[in-house]
Amino acid sequence: MNLNLPMLRPLRILLFPFSLLYALAIILRNWLFDKHILSTTSFNLPVICIGNLAVGGTGKSPMVEFLIKKLSGQFQVAVLSRGYKRKTRGYALANETSTALDIGDEPMQFHSKFPKVTIAVGEERVFAIPQLLHDHPDTRTIILDDAFQHRSVKAGLNILLTDYSNLFTRDWYLPSGDLRDEKRSYKRSELIVVTKCKPHFSEKERQEIIKEINPLPSQEIFFSTIQYGNIYHIVNKNSIKIKHDMEVLLVAGIANPSPLKKWLELLCKSYDEISYSDHHIFSIDDLENMINRFETMDTNHKIILTTEKDAVRLVKFQQELIKWPFYVVPIETVFLFDGERAITDLIIKFITEFTSPG
Repeated sequence: MNLNLPMLRPLRILLFPFSLLYALAIILRNWLFDKHILSTTSFNLPVICIGNLAVGGTGKSPMVEFLIKKLSGQFQVAVLSRGYKRKTRGYALANETSTALDIGDEPMQFHSKFPKVTIAVGEERVFAIPQLLHDHPDTRTIILDDAFQHRSVKAGLNILLTDYSNLFTRDWYLPSGDLRDEKRSYKRSELIVVTKCKPHFSEKERQEIIKEINPLPSQEIFFSTIQYGNIYHIVNKNSIKIKHDMEVLLVAGIANPSPLKKWLELLCKSYDEISYSDHHIFSIDDLENMINRFETMDTNHKIILTTEKDAVRLVKFQQELIKWPFYVVPIETVFLFDGERAITDLIIKFITEFTSPG
């Protein structure tokens, strides 16, 4: 076993023995699927899976939104998520009364931004897909959000994401690293996207990463970065721009806020931060803490800023939020090296040329 110790986070290295046990469990599980001892189900329509090999933020939600934007004008698209940290269980369709507590923050984000697109949640995707198709029989393609490691459903097209700053090739297994699947599982994907790259990414770096990942001849690799849009008020949606003399209180309950903080460093005078765990369910005490911190900032030109994912968990306090300059920053995936057209064409070709696996 070729173990590169510097890739392990120093404070987690003591957990290395547990990582070995975890790795053995993952290897055994994949072997059971590969040998068809554990069953996999295919469906008679194009299923697109977006996922990763590691825990944490690799940009799955912006990638789902990218696909919705590119596909929903041509096809009846549905998105199926697990609905992490929701207060309900089982299959559920998003509707006009849904909240983040009902369906989870990311599905709620998708539903809020794309209300005409079918958004559903279900822990057991193999059972949720037939229910979704029963409710929306005109569905042409299903996007599975964060389902690469859930092998009970066999997707026709797998899009594997890996963070430029933490490539799966340099990672290690939980809990001393971030991997939740075998490194070799990347071979199950058809498309690989290296996400959160620097905007000015050189061809030399691109070739070095391609060499490191060592894709199969059948695989395509793409590179993307993230782009932040104009911020808008969480309640009235009025848009403003961040200015250099502005101070910002950043409220973030996401897996990896580092790119957002780097973006703020370039735009505003200074920023303070209140951080929460990923998918944190905000309480009224949390809101009061935000407002108290905001009021202690010694300037008149200041705002509170959060992400779209956090906003769907905060909007339940809209009567309080309307009184404050509480803004949301949108994020989107932007492909480098003219990759947007190429990856879009490949995905559309998969849908239009799909044939039943049976």
